Amino acid sequence: MIIPILYTFYLSFFDWNLIAPTKEFVGLKNYIEVFTDPVNQKVILNTLIYIIFLVILNFVIPYFISLIVKFFISKMQGTYKVLFFIPSLFSLVVGAMIFTWILNPVSGPLAYILKAIGLTMPNWSNSGILAITVICLITNWKVFGYNFILLLTGLGSIPKNIIDAARIDGIPKWRLVWNVILPMNRGIAIYVLILTIVQGLQYVFTPINVITTGGPYYGSSNVIYQTYLNAFVLYKTGTSSALAITTFLIFLILLFLEIKFVESRDKDYV
Repeated sequence: MIIPILYTFYLSFFDWNLIAPTKEFVGLKNYIEVFTDPVNQKVILNTLIYIIFLVILNFVIPYFISLIVKFFISKMQGTYKVLFFIPSLFSLVVGAMIFTWILNPVSGPLAYILKAIGLTMPNWSNSGILAITVICLITNWKVFGYNFILLLTGLGSIPKNIIDAARIDGIPKWRLVWNVILPMNRGIAIYVLILTIVQGLQYVFTPINVITTGGPYYGSSNVIYQTYLNAFVLYKTGTSSALAITTFLIFLILLFLEIKFVESRDKDYV
């Protein structure tokens, strides 16, 4: 792991096409292009949109449902775990193909249903924001169950006597959730949040590669796919390496936050 990372860092200071016998040293030019090139700026904006959508679909919604299942339904929790986790067993390629068929604007089943009620299915592959939405839905189909189980397990680790004492005191359920359950489950929640961002950006690579290849006009690309595109399609190794190192540093920051807020909290409990 260490040698490829160091070599990628080394390549980020050169202009090289993977084929030429010599490399041209360009200093910080590749890093400057990461933030000044219009295409890279669009890709970075897309990545931020991806993160917002992924956090809502793969963190906020499963967290909300896990709270309902744990404290408001409390029955058949094992069944919910199985039902939500089943899609995680399938490949993202399979998921991308299924969603592409369902959402086909001409011959897909959803298009026929909308046509029957007088509506038209939009050609989402020609719209950047719609393509991002569909790709995030495919990723959500894959990741939702895993995150749901982690969050539900974290909620189950909260001491029951604390919750029972709050109920005896007549504290409303919404205050119990807000003032007791959420603070006590903070460690698992932060862990799942960081996992959602890091793994989510990696998981969306497959549906992007299978369905949109970053189009239209880089409208659905993100930094992970753009790194691959620059390296192995456009042969812009220096730019690709600079993007990779920048992404790596962002992930390191997220790892630091996970260690600070989760690992240190666990040590305090020990």
